[in-house]
Amino acid sequence: MNRKANRKSPIAMIVSISIIILIAILGSIYYKFEVAQTEEKSVKPNEVENVETQNKTNETEEPLKQQEGNGADLPSSDKNGEKPPTNSGEQPNQQPAKEAPVTEEVELENGYIVGQKPATEPTFVKGVLIANKKNPLPATYNKGEDPKARAAFEKMAKAAMEDGLELVAFSGFRSYDYQKTLYDRYVKRDGKEAADRYSARPGYSEHQTGLAFDIGEKGREELWLTNEFGQTEAGQWLAQNAHKYGFILRYPKGKEDITGFMHESWHFRYLEGELAAKVFEAGVTLEEYLGIQ
Repeated sequence: MNRKANRKSPIAMIVSISIIILIAILGSIYYKFEVAQTEEKSVKPNEVENVETQNKTNETEEPLKQQEGNGADLPSSDKNGEKPPTNSGEQPNQQPAKEAPVTEEVELENGYIVGQKPATEPTFVKGVLIANKKNPLPATYNKGEDPKARAAFEKMAKAAMEDGLELVAFSGFRSYDYQKTLYDRYVKRDGKEAADRYSARPGYSEHQTGLAFDIGEKGREELWLTNEFGQTEAGQWLAQNAHKYGFILRYPKGKEDITGFMHESWHFRYLEGELAAKVFEAGVTLEEYLGIQ
């Protein structure tokens, strides 16, 4: 019995050792498998977070690179040395909306600005001296008749004479004081509203510039200062040819709301250079051509 037991002992030991080794191997495999699974689970969120962080970084850096490459694309606040708004969740300071400027309404009386202060300097628009109901001349503006305007009229009158028409410039330069005398006389005779349609208040007359002439035909004085003159041969000649000599019909028919004065077939204004021809060809008033009131 003892001999058989002793023989079995080594075999049992070998089996036991084999079982222990097998258990150890299985345990090692199981341990490695569990650790691998645990590490995989812990690594994946970090990888995703790194990818998202990298994407966010790229999205942030790309506009910055574009801005650094082109200063014209920078926000206006950045150009001024101020920091542009960030995405930190803070709301940028919002400037209150600016209110539109209030335009004061101008009160008019027969085209004149009520309460307008006397002019201290003459008004020039694109180099052209202007005298109308909204742009007066100083009372001291007293240069007399313009020599160039007179020379241009004489040249025009000579051309008309060749066509059998004798033109007369029966009214030219008028001083501030003389215009006041005329205007006051017309107001007394016809009333202020009527006078304002055909006679300028002192300081507002184009005759004070020395560049305007009232023109008629010699021998037909009864038609001077009447629109019947415009229907005569001389009046028609002037209307069609005056611009060739530097003159424009200053107050055309149907333009009273623009010029401020009724149609005057006899009133012509001298404009230096080719401006008269341009105004004539455009078929507009001087105010419309220069873009003024």
